[in-house]
Amino acid sequence: MFDDFERFDLDTGDGALHGVRGGSGPALLLLHGYPQTHAMWHRIAPALAERFSVVAPDLRGYGRSFKPPSEADHSSYSKRAMAQDLVRLMERLGHSRFAVLAHDRGARVAHRLALDHAERVARLAVLDIAPTREMYRDTGPGFARSYWHWFLLIQPAPFPERLIGADPQGWLRHKLGSGSAGMAPFAEPALQDYLSAFADPHTVRASCEDYRAAATIDIAHDDADGERRVACPLLVLWGAQGAIEAHFDALALWRERASDVRGRSLEGGHYLAEECPEALLDELEPFLQPWH
Repeated sequence: MFDDFERFDLDTGDGALHGVRGGSGPALLLLHGYPQTHAMWHRIAPALAERFSVVAPDLRGYGRSFKPPSEADHSSYSKRAMAQDLVRLMERLGHSRFAVLAHDRGARVAHRLALDHAERVARLAVLDIAPTREMYRDTGPGFARSYWHWFLLIQPAPFPERLIGADPQGWLRHKLGSGSAGMAPFAEPALQDYLSAFADPHTVRASCEDYRAAATIDIAHDDADGERRVACPLLVLWGAQGAIEAHFDALALWRERASDVRGRSLEGGHYLAEECPEALLDELEPFLQPWH
């Protein structure tokens, strides 16, 4: 994977982010979700690198990136802290303004990035999420059954960490395979990268902290925004066979939080970049073209 890309480990001030970069042209930041790493982009990053300077890091707490200690208020894993990491990373790589394509947890970081650093983000595309605060607000029994892990991972430490740590590979395979496509979307090299990351107890701890932050300090930050909205163009894509399609009106919820929203479902489940890369690239082409 990523044969024509350069690997990096760059200090953001709080710690080092690991990732890959490649290509040339306007900058495009790719942000992964749970329980994954930058490797989730391996099917589309080479095509994007033909037109963009692609940067794909592991978020703080994930993969080979740094994993700061937990804080009582979960602030070390707030999306605000994660977004600040990425601004510093892109500055170090020479990119003061960039587009963002983000999935799952990374898309929640990207949402905060576009709010806190609006001058940096030219365009934003999010995959298979609605805004965090609104998803918690509108949770019903169907979504709670589908996204049961949200409510497990936010339990106080060390309960979920002990459960996952007893069999991290079994946990990860179950979580990845619980989507509509099972394990079929995951190429073996990418899967091994995910498994390797979760073999580290600090990844398990940090990823739980990511979810705890989402249910607490991140919602406080959202509430403090008041009427502030994402200003850049926003593309929202989600899986027709996934929980977002089944339980939420994604476009309506994003229009509560952003000013310029468009998007639709794609024929796939949660892991769109690995399940339907060609369809995803077809949607990204016209959206990113003006930025190009």
